[in-house]
Amino acid sequence: MFMCSCDLLEDPNSPTEGMESFNSSKLLRKMNSSNGTVSVGFPITMMVTGMVGNSLALVMVCIAYKKKENKRKKSFLLCIGSLALADLFGQILTTPVVISAYQAGLHWDIIDPSGKLCTYFGVCMTTFGLCSLFLASAMAVERATAITNPHWYSNHMKTSVTKQTLAVIWCLGLLFALLPIAGVGEYTVQWPYTWCFINTKSDDRGGAFFAVTFAVLGIFSLLVTLSCNVMTIRGLVIRCKTKSGTSQSSKQWERLTTETVIQLLGIMCVLLICWSPLLVLMLKMIYNNLSSVACNSTASKSSSASNQEVLLDCNVFLTAIRLASLNQILDPWVYLLLREILLRKFCIMANAVSNCSVEDQKETQTALDTLNKQNQDGNNLLKLQSN
Repeated sequence: MFMCSCDLLEDPNSPTEGMESFNSSKLLRKMNSSNGTVSVGFPITMMVTGMVGNSLALVMVCIAYKKKENKRKKSFLLCIGSLALADLFGQILTTPVVISAYQAGLHWDIIDPSGKLCTYFGVCMTTFGLCSLFLASAMAVERATAITNPHWYSNHMKTSVTKQTLAVIWCLGLLFALLPIAGVGEYTVQWPYTWCFINTKSDDRGGAFFAVTFAVLGIFSLLVTLSCNVMTIRGLVIRCKTKSGTSQSSKQWERLTTETVIQLLGIMCVLLICWSPLLVLMLKMIYNNLSSVACNSTASKSSSASNQEVLLDCNVFLTAIRLASLNQILDPWVYLLLREILLRKFCIMANAVSNCSVEDQKETQTALDTLNKQNQDGNNLLKLQSN
């Protein structure tokens, strides 16, 4: 897979290179408009839907936080609020730049002649991307600890600890994203000249270290989240079995367990689908020492089969980053909003099916008991007559 850099962008001091860049960008726009991979409708739609979902989640979190007195619930609400805040600002601070690039005809140098806007965009992408992954991991660890070791959790997990953990996550994400400004790593313009991100090919060790570290941190966060969610599901199922019965509290525990398990499965699916393609592609590009120059140079050549394959790889990477951005839209729904809207209805349907099965079993068992009683009465009557 390949990414697009600013190596072939127009240089005012080099008319020849500037004309090649112009023709290259013109051909890229023509090819992408024909296959529909580049459209300003994508960032606009994602920004609007993401702002609505995350804003709604923040409002619900603020209202619930003022009402809750339970420290555990307050910690959970703080994590959810931080995640919604990261997703919201990640879209607000970057999407307008993407829209401006589309309005400039996919000429990034028009809106960013100094290159500082590219660095700003890359810092935002890296900071909010890592913070979202870290926050998901923190919430997964918190849930697993509360289920598997409730006594330690109740004694040590306080609201102040949650706030300190969130502050550390935000600081680490920002400090890592600022490394290219200190000379470690590099942000470059990406395919199709509408956004900036980490350069996966670098001649120095610092650039390679920065790109590899981002991908490894992302994959590590995914693994932590998945493993902790699996531990939570296992702990919930075990506790649900120990509390099985016909009492009202047992039924309520079963319902809450079902809702939580479904929610955790949804979280794991969303994280894997949204983040795995981007992180895996980055590692592949770093390993193969590939850069986005192939996207630029290919666009100015003939439309051969190999060139079309390279452009397809470029569009696949663009799809991967869109999937990662899609995670910012889905987070408030899988963590908060859908729990109240869909999970309850799903559980009602599941309980209805379960109750029907239970009623069928009861009717079958009743019929068998009646038949056995009739046979026993017949045998007793025969014994009496024989006597």
